[in-house]
Amino acid sequence: MDEIRLQLLKEVAGLHDIPTGAYNIRENGKSIGRSSTEEIEIVPMDDGRGLNIYVKPGTKKKSLHIPVIISESGLSEVVYNNFHIGADCDVTIIAGCGIHNGGSAASRHDGIHSFFIGENSKVKYVEKHYGSGDGNGERIMNPETIVEMAKNSYMEMETVQIRGVDSTIRKTHAELADGARLVVMERLMTHGNQTAESYFDVKLDGHESGANIVSRSVARDNSYQKFVSELIGNAACNGHTECDAIIMDNARIAAVPELQANHTDAALIHEAAIGKIAGEQIIKLMTLGLTEAEAEEKIVDGFLK
Repeated sequence: MDEIRLQLLKEVAGLHDIPTGAYNIRENGKSIGRSSTEEIEIVPMDDGRGLNIYVKPGTKKKSLHIPVIISESGLSEVVYNNFHIGADCDVTIIAGCGIHNGGSAASRHDGIHSFFIGENSKVKYVEKHYGSGDGNGERIMNPETIVEMAKNSYMEMETVQIRGVDSTIRKTHAELADGARLVVMERLMTHGNQTAESYFDVKLDGHESGANIVSRSVARDNSYQKFVSELIGNAACNGHTECDAIIMDNARIAAVPELQANHTDAALIHEAAIGKIAGEQIIKLMTLGLTEAEAEEKIVDGFLK
């Protein structure tokens, strides 16, 4: 693999080489490597714009890697991946997109991932976004995640965007049946003139379903962030959504909560906090020998972990 490809795969999927097990690696609009296993079958769509992925019922402790990387300036694509998770599974799915843009034209990836999670199944989904390159062309990523969760299923989502993405609109839609639970941890940082918008739309339809949506972000320089979360409780359920953000320099942040209870036993909570780094935190670290800039970086790194 060349140096750029290796760096992108390392950042978005933690890969240093071709992974073992099931995987599909997409580069510049086409698959450059694919492998199915006995438990996980990867079937490309006829038009080449995505995958149907089937996880057999009862599959346990297996992983799937499906990273996307772009190194061609000016490339724009929309990719659809459908994940059909059978009953009684326990799987980890590692996705993500990395764009290296060394040219003047914008490079863009829109990824639409739909999950159909069977009864009593557990899914961990990790999605990381990363941008690099010394060109003037924008790096644009717009992920959309659609989740249908069957009875007593569980999904944990970890979404990370720390550097290099000029513009992103992130959408998550979820519908939960009886006893289903969704846990989301979003971590992102913007700088320069970057913009990042996150939208969550979660319907708690099932008895004793639950959702916990947490976003931690840092906005620097002249960047802009918007966090919108809507929890809809249609049954006896529990829902919690939280936005915790650090604002720096001339950045702007908006947090927009919406809670809708359509059942008397729907318990929904929203929390939001936006503020700058406390001066005493910086002073304390400076007494340990750090410069002010180093103290700020240490606080930001710890906040986003």
